[in-house]
Amino acid sequence: MEGVSWKSPILEGAYDVCGWLAFIFWSGCLYPQLFLNFRRKSVVGLNFNYALMNNTKHTVYFIYNACFYFSPQVQSQYRSKYGLRQMIPVAANDVALSFHSVVLTLLTLFQIAIYDRGNQAVSKFTIIMLVGVWLGVVVCYFVALPSHSWLWFLSVLTSIQVCMTSIKYIPQALMNCLRRSTEGFSIGYVLLDFSGGTLNYAQMIMQSIDQNSWVNLYGNIGKVLLSLVSMSFDVVFMCQHYLLYPSKKESHSSKLDQEIAEPLVTDGDISAVTIPHKSPTTHAVKTV
Repeated sequence: MEGVSWKSPILEGAYDVCGWLAFIFWSGCLYPQLFLNFRRKSVVGLNFNYALMNNTKHTVYFIYNACFYFSPQVQSQYRSKYGLRQMIPVAANDVALSFHSVVLTLLTLFQIAIYDRGNQAVSKFTIIMLVGVWLGVVVCYFVALPSHSWLWFLSVLTSIQVCMTSIKYIPQALMNCLRRSTEGFSIGYVLLDFSGGTLNYAQMIMQSIDQNSWVNLYGNIGKVLLSLVSMSFDVVFMCQHYLLYPSKKESHSSKLDQEIAEPLVTDGDISAVTIPHKSPTTHAVKTV
């Protein structure tokens, strides 16, 4: 951020604190699902379309943040468009967060590959859509390459992120409705994700107040929309978990998990088996 400084040390400190707290919450939100899958040795209840799209979204977001934070050319193009005194709207915690999220979503996909999946599978629509997304990224990169239109390229990545975020939660929300249960989908993820989004908005507002400018909001509209969409679906998931389907979460584990956990023959089954009693044969004693 050469040539740009904070006017208020207090706001700068609060900005950093909120940024790293958001990093902790958003990074931590992926762990409950990993631990839940590990404990159950099952991924039944976690929608695979959601998991795959989530990884794609975080990968695109990492590319976006890394380019913004490390590329002087991108930063120069941003300031040329929005003003030479504008601060770059991507901080170090954004880069760390997105990289960390890519690693954890890859671990989730690995769990899907090795743990019990029941009859779940990735839909053909999701596969076709993701192939189209990555082909689009490659094509846009080569379109931007001759003229070095990297800010335009990042705007394309922003559009992809917002679209992926808007779509990725729908399969999980529909699955919860059809099963009338949120079992298998960690509510810890939802609560931490919502907290991270709240801190993210607080961070951007602090920067806007300090600079007396709202450019960092509409100049980084992708980040704003990402948080807004994610938090909206978080509210949906919280309503499903705590209001619509609370009993099934509290009552017992899923039928499939019970079948996996139960032995083929239980003590009750053994006791229920009646063994025919064979009375001893009496032999008459022949007297002489």
